[in-house]
Amino acid sequence: MTLFEELKWRGLIKDTAGDDLEKVINSLDATFYWGTDPTADSLHIGHYSSLITVKRLAKAGHHPILLVGGATGLIGDPRPTAEREIISFEAVQKNFQGIKKQVESIFNGNVEVVNNYDWTKDINILEFLREVGKYINVNYMLNKDIIQRRLDTGITFAEFAYTLLQGYDFLHLYETRNCIMQVEGSDQWGNITTGIDLINKKLGKNAYAFTMPLILDSNGEKFGKSAGNALWLDKNKTSSYELYQYLINSDDSKVEEYLKVFTFLTPEEIMEVMRKHQEKPEDRVAQKTLAKEFITDLHGEEEYLKALRISEALFSGDIKSLKEEDIHDAFNSLPSYEVNTDKNIIDLLVEAGVCSSKREAREFVGNNSISINGDKINDLDYVISKDNAIGSFTIIRKGKKKYFVIKHV
Repeated sequence: MTLFEELKWRGLIKDTAGDDLEKVINSLDATFYWGTDPTADSLHIGHYSSLITVKRLAKAGHHPILLVGGATGLIGDPRPTAEREIISFEAVQKNFQGIKKQVESIFNGNVEVVNNYDWTKDINILEFLREVGKYINVNYMLNKDIIQRRLDTGITFAEFAYTLLQGYDFLHLYETRNCIMQVEGSDQWGNITTGIDLINKKLGKNAYAFTMPLILDSNGEKFGKSAGNALWLDKNKTSSYELYQYLINSDDSKVEEYLKVFTFLTPEEIMEVMRKHQEKPEDRVAQKTLAKEFITDLHGEEEYLKALRISEALFSGDIKSLKEEDIHDAFNSLPSYEVNTDKNIIDLLVEAGVCSSKREAREFVGNNSISINGDKINDLDYVISKDNAIGSFTIIRKGKKKYFVIKHV
């Protein structure tokens, strides 16, 4: 199986540009780029399907350039519904540094990270119009899908011109680094083709590109989105345990797709995993393999083992075996209630919002439905204090699955 055939098998190629694209991909020596705007100081899981494809190409012998848009981030790629909020120059540059550090870590330093602000900051408007705007027809821009969708509600000139900026990036990298191919998510197809058109008209050269389909969950939502909140690649924002829980709960209908996209397992290994999974789906072999491969590649084996240990401790109820840092990782997404003195269990259950009333609190405690740090508590006079906490945390479980965090300050 050639590299191009494997990418197709994994479902990683949607749109393509360039008659000889398959030959270019199989040649294993092309310089290509992938780009993103620094809208935050960390990338999220939605970016990772693209990043791991970049990594796959690099492992095969291609030469990646990762562009973080310090210039384009000041404008913002048009969204389908409304204009993006403008980010300050200082925030964009801070975000650039955060993403640069993150990307270099993911690629173990074996990648060139560039900032398009470096080659656009000194260009004046007249020069840009002559060198770029002159070659791109307005009717061509109006036919771009993302621009078409905004015409009824309105689109600013800044957003309208965004595709020219990204097209210029491809032209610049083509001229200065012999970068002949761009690889992006499918939502960037319109901007990619602007760059290819610009290279063809201005230089008389051919460029190449392919896009990857957006990865969706079983509900049709973007992969890595949970109630509108991104799962970040930064483990200090999204712990490895939280990531593990997301992956281990992947729907059976999607897990084979995720194994193909997000792991470096061979096609034969993936087919074997799926065979075992289909024999006993209740064992969740495919989901466990996905979580192990994904987290180990992103954060390292130690972080995966840590996430597994936390998961097993919580499943068994052995919370006391966890360290304070494990508690932080496991319950990072839950709001905490702070106390600075000893509290009777009934009073605290109501104050922290675990129960709606003292009557309800007494019922839950009396029915053995309240656990404190893994121990069932049925004593109405039990006192929760820092002395019996795990570090500075006390974990309350109501019923089988609802956890609450008490922080002793």
